Amino acid sequence: MFDKILIVSEISTASAEMIKRVEDLKKFGTKECLLAQIFNPGEIEAGVSDYLRSIFEENFDKQEETLKKEGFKVGSQIISANIKSEINRLATEEGCSLIVVGGEKHTLVGALLFGGIAYDVLSGANLPVLLMRSSKESNQDLKKCQIAEHVLFPTDFSDNADVAFDYVKEMVKKGISKVTMFHVQDQFMINPYLFHRLVEFNEIDKARLQNYKDELLALGRVEVDIRISFGSPTSEILSFIDAANISLVVMGTQGRGYIKEVFLGSVSHNISRHALASVLLIPGNRK
Repeated sequence: MFDKILIVSEISTASAEMIKRVEDLKKFGTKECLLAQIFNPGEIEAGVSDYLRSIFEENFDKQEETLKKEGFKVGSQIISANIKSEINRLATEEGCSLIVVGGEKHTLVGALLFGGIAYDVLSGANLPVLLMRSSKESNQDLKKCQIAEHVLFPTDFSDNADVAFDYVKEMVKKGISKVTMFHVQDQFMINPYLFHRLVEFNEIDKARLQNYKDELLALGRVEVDIRISFGSPTSEILSFIDAANISLVVMGTQGRGYIKEVFLGSVSHNISRHALASVLLIPGNRK
């Protein structure tokens, strides 16, 4: 599924712990990691670049050693280039099927330097991107929580959401134990003129979710729940993530109600920024 992955190296308050969580991806078939440190030209002032580079390289070496101890075949590259374009080029040329980046909200050297490195990666990615939250960020015990322990699949029934569902099916084949499929009836689209049809909409969408559930149950031994709620999609999804102790969210991007071309302002963008769980974003058709 994700045989070879590209990991974007960075310095963060929980970077060492986040790197350790990459071991969970062995469940999805990961055997090889390419660790990449990419400097954006012009972002680092000449007067401090040598000092910062030494910090990055020390951190980079520690991360590489950690991945090797976890049993991965590890390659590494340090490159000076534009993050958005270089990550895609490197991942594609190296035959990677997934890009992994830390999802912490803050870094030791601050947002001014990075400009939101995770979201630079997201906005330019053509491959699936995993925003890996550390157990410290998610308030979960690293030793007890596996990334695929409880997977949440929010869907708006768009074509791009169906692309993401294909990945959920592959995860079930790999042995994940629990999936919750979640659809939110968007109150801003329904109120006030369509509210009288809410019961009808719920019945239609419940049948759709049941079809998804039946597909998953046919693939392996997995517990599958379905859930429909009414409100703001972002708020409802975030609330459920916290209440159900979700370990991984799998979402399609640019679905019904999503902003085209970039993640800015979309549900996937908001979940990526604010969810305590790790988030796997699956790009859909960008044509």
